[in-house]
Amino acid sequence: MESETKYDDAVVKKFTIMAIVWAIVGMLAGVVAASQLAFPALNLDIPYITFGRLRPLHTNAVIFAFGGCVLFAAIYYSVQRLCRARLFSDFLSNFTFWGWQIIIVLAAVTLLTGHTTGKEYAELEWPIDILIAVVWVALGINFFGTLYKRQESHIYVALWFYMAMIIAVAVLHIFNSLELPVSWLKSYSVYAGVQDAMVQWWYGHNAVGFFLTAGFLGIMYYFLPKQAKMPVYSYRLSIVHFWSLIFLYIWAGPHHLHYTALPDWTQTLGMTFSLMLIAPSWGGMINGIMTLKGAWDKLRTDPILKFMIVAVSFYGMSTFEGPMMSIKTVNALSHYTDWTIGHVHSGALGWVAMISIGALYYMLPRLWKTEIYSVKLINAHFWMSTIGVVIYITAMWISGVMQGLMWRAVNPDGSLTYTFAETVAAMHPYYVIRLVGGLVFLSGMLLMAYNAFMTVRQAGKEVNV
Repeated sequence: MESETKYDDAVVKKFTIMAIVWAIVGMLAGVVAASQLAFPALNLDIPYITFGRLRPLHTNAVIFAFGGCVLFAAIYYSVQRLCRARLFSDFLSNFTFWGWQIIIVLAAVTLLTGHTTGKEYAELEWPIDILIAVVWVALGINFFGTLYKRQESHIYVALWFYMAMIIAVAVLHIFNSLELPVSWLKSYSVYAGVQDAMVQWWYGHNAVGFFLTAGFLGIMYYFLPKQAKMPVYSYRLSIVHFWSLIFLYIWAGPHHLHYTALPDWTQTLGMTFSLMLIAPSWGGMINGIMTLKGAWDKLRTDPILKFMIVAVSFYGMSTFEGPMMSIKTVNALSHYTDWTIGHVHSGALGWVAMISIGALYYMLPRLWKTEIYSVKLINAHFWMSTIGVVIYITAMWISGVMQGLMWRAVNPDGSLTYTFAETVAAMHPYYVIRLVGGLVFLSGMLLMAYNAFMTVRQAGKEVNV
């Protein structure tokens, strides 16, 4: 076994710690926002913490702060080991770390003070957008530079997923963020009307498709076989999974714009490609789950593996539900309702957060060369995460379907059966239940932070990894 001293693990450690910190910050913002939806007076009439400002802070913090730090950590950790080479540039490694943290802080300050473009997942104003592009290009140079100097000739499939994510996210971010500044904190999109909506959801859905799917599939393909100590079930399937997913996903964005001014043929195109996405998505899920073929007994004793397998299962469920919701007749009921919120969180919490947590638990003891402080706490965290997700998404599914049905209910004379206020009142119990689910999930992250802190604290006392 090669000495690990050649690898730059210092930057991986920093991203790993900040991933846990930002997870707590982002999920806390989500819990506070959820509490305001259930009990509006909890915004205390403070403009900086109203729902309209907390919501984009929450989404940016969990996707780009937590998810982003996990991606940076996992990519920097795995690319070195898969290439058997140190990262291309220590300077770029540190530049991406500090640059990303500065972006996160600037995002928090501007969003809470009400500076926003109004574009979902792309709310940040133009100076921050430029900084994001610079840091992302630096990641690309560092990643591809490491590939260039690799000592291992074969490029493992996880690296292909990372490549696709880095290239696609750069293109998506830059073209969606083309805007005309009118001041340091205000700009207007270069696109207008329906074209702006089309470009936004080309970006928005593929931020999910590449940042939150392709990148984390790369994590799955590296960390799941490593934790299971088993080869990936089918390498051929992983290649088919990669190319079909990359080709199909980029076309799916228009399904966010059904029944709008977007041309009908474009809506149908988005729906069609969304339905075709089931095949590669389930191919990836089957490949991940079947990697444990012949080693299912490990699930009884390995909570990290539990996180990873449940994450892959949620990936399969949410990538079935998404295409179903893209069908126009289903979308007529589901769109603009809490069903969409439930779907998003089955993917975000069930798939992305749980595979992230599994990868972080895998890296923690190896980075600090010690044993994990408490396996029992990981097990407790697993059950808190799973129960929290199930409570959350079930509440939102029921609330969403009820919402859609109440909105479309009409009396014999054609008038609406329910007022909007009656719909809101009917949703209230489910908002309280959703808050409980979020609190349970957040509590699990606090448990992880304690476990991580104690693991790092004991580093150096035991050297048996």
